[in-house]
Amino acid sequence: MSEAITAPLERPDAAYRDHGIPFSEAVGVWARIASLSFGGPAGQIAVMHRILVEEKRWIGEERFLHALNYCMLLPGPEAQQLAAYIGWLLHKTKGGLVAGALFVLPGFLAILGLSYIYVLLGHTPLIEGLFFGLKAAVLAVVIQAVARVGSRALKNNVMRGFAAAAFVAIFVLDAPFPLVVLSAALAGYIGGRLGLPAFKGGGGHGPASGDVVHDRDTALGEGLPDHVRPNLAWSLKISGALLFLWLAPVVALFFILGPDDVFTRIATFFSQMAMVTFGGAYAVLAYVAQEAVGTYGWLKPGEMLDGLGLAESTPGPLIMVTQFVGFLAAFRDATGLPPLVAATLGAILTTWVTFVPCFLWIFAGAPFVEIMRGNRSLSGALSAITAAVVGVILNLALWFGIHTLFRDVRAVKVAGAELDLPVLASLNLPALVLAVCAAVAVFRFKIGMIPVLFGCAALGAAYVLFK
Repeated sequence: MSEAITAPLERPDAAYRDHGIPFSEAVGVWARIASLSFGGPAGQIAVMHRILVEEKRWIGEERFLHALNYCMLLPGPEAQQLAAYIGWLLHKTKGGLVAGALFVLPGFLAILGLSYIYVLLGHTPLIEGLFFGLKAAVLAVVIQAVARVGSRALKNNVMRGFAAAAFVAIFVLDAPFPLVVLSAALAGYIGGRLGLPAFKGGGGHGPASGDVVHDRDTALGEGLPDHVRPNLAWSLKISGALLFLWLAPVVALFFILGPDDVFTRIATFFSQMAMVTFGGAYAVLAYVAQEAVGTYGWLKPGEMLDGLGLAESTPGPLIMVTQFVGFLAAFRDATGLPPLVAATLGAILTTWVTFVPCFLWIFAGAPFVEIMRGNRSLSGALSAITAAVVGVILNLALWFGIHTLFRDVRAVKVAGAELDLPVLASLNLPALVLAVCAAVAVFRFKIGMIPVLFGCAALGAAYVLFK
């Protein structure tokens, strides 16, 4: 083995290229990015690109996109993982931990506070109206995500075929989400390895094109710093520690409370989610909605939309909606604890088992991926996953649309498959009007997501209060 693989554990922190970026300054920059990280993964990645590449010039375009491509291949929220990856590139292990944790913290605190308001005041006319408007706006935002990712990912008929097959598999055949995405990844890997032209391309959330900042013109430079070279001993040690931190609470809950306790189920389900939810935040939400609403019955479709509205309107990853799901599940089903105490513990537990694995994937794989820039097999897998995700998000948009615009939904058998179809007579006309207004604002006038969300929330509140 080479010296890079057999070096002692201290090497990643000892052999460190001095790029002149003080760690204290980096902490401030990561806190700034976290406070501005509204708008879903595309908006969050754009903020990171603007600040880290264009403004600070700490890393270059090529290294940024390579890190993004790796994070797109991982299960979980790619924007948070990208922050951890770049933090690790700049300031080793502590940099990755701080960058990844700061990216989550503001959203966690904001959604926790809003969850309290939701369960305590959610049935007052004002709060009901705010969430009524948010649901309509969220529908427009999800449709925009379909259009945005689709415009970048579906460059040829093969990719369009992946998207169509993923949509049919989930919406019509009720196929498991992980199977759909993993199948696409395998096909894309094979296509990329064979060098087929259809499988060349990048991710669906990449930054907008503009003046390229080359790696050689940045603080980190274009070389490979010693602390990011493959080091098997360090990777095994850090991976083992993170694996213990992730799974120890899950195992303890299983043996102490039993498999049927709500906390055990929360820990188990969201740990499974952390391993299989490839394809970005909206794909994750499709899987969570499918399981949390349909399988576990922790919340209703409308409440899932409320949670997404909270996640869309607060900083941090959209996957923070899982925190809202865990909060409601523990609030309603936990025994022996005051409901709000149980709900708080449920939110913390959900966040823990959702995000600790994100650090595991980064620290375990990033040193080996960093030396594989330009690998066409990985590029092919990424292209196929991103195309399949378009179909998954389309399914999510349709699911949200049915439950937002119609008051009654019924299961209907079509060609042997059972589909949830709306009862047309139950159309919610005010919700339709608000959704159309949100769509016009987003697509026609290019108004930002936050103004659209807050504007629709205000209109929804006005409608409920004065109808």
